[in-house]
Amino acid sequence: MKRKITFVVASLLLMLAATAQTTDAYQKHWLVKGKDSLPYRLLLPQDYDATKKYPLIFFMHGSGERGSDNEAQLVHGAKFFIQENVRKQYPAIVVFPQCSSNSYWTNIIFNQDSTGSNRFVFNAQNEPTIAMQMANQLLHELIAKYPVQKKKIYIGGLSMGGMGTFDLVARNPGLFAAAFPICGGGDPSTAKKLQKTKWWVFHGAKDDVVPPGYSQQMVEALQAVRAKVKFTLYPDANHNSWDVAFAEPGLMSWLFAQKK
Repeated sequence: MKRKITFVVASLLLMLAATAQTTDAYQKHWLVKGKDSLPYRLLLPQDYDATKKYPLIFFMHGSGERGSDNEAQLVHGAKFFIQENVRKQYPAIVVFPQCSSNSYWTNIIFNQDSTGSNRFVFNAQNEPTIAMQMANQLLHELIAKYPVQKKKIYIGGLSMGGMGTFDLVARNPGLFAAAFPICGGGDPSTAKKLQKTKWWVFHGAKDDVVPPGYSQQMVEALQAVRAKVKFTLYPDANHNSWDVAFAEPGLMSWLFAQKK
């Protein structure tokens, strides 16, 4: 029994050490604008060389990871991008901004219908949230500061961040080579602003937090303007469809194949 307990403790320590290593590899930074600040974590490529140009991946977290600790935004996705094989095969500058706990990436109306299902109203005419304004500013400051390969700027996000992905691309038509929103949604009227970007949209068919119809309507809007879009609907996945999306063997090869 003593040996078993020792093994369990050792395993837990190894897991904590691995988590800390993942967190530490992402440098802590803050964008400050007046009284507002946007924490973000930055992962530079292995053997980073400032004389070379790299793709940029901008990743937007979900509502559960909001805050100001500059930690929580790494809960989903950070371990994927720091995998040794991913970093070696797909060197990139990876950024995880963190939305404040009293804001959202996208200015939407949220309510529930008579059945208790969540309903979201997207309106691209709404004023951008402070978090979106700062995320947009951060994006452009990073492009100016770091050796970014401007033909290979990518964006992705999950849940609230999937919504933020559609929103941020619409605010920067033609900037992003590719986008991969997971269990998100957006305003279909923005489709023409999104059409120059290549899309791979993911959602779980059993999602009871953000119904899959929100991704479906964006895919249909993109198809209507002849944008290049793929849609993967996981028949058995609920809201945490990011787990299976990040397990897609072709995600990174597809992403890095896209350029303007």
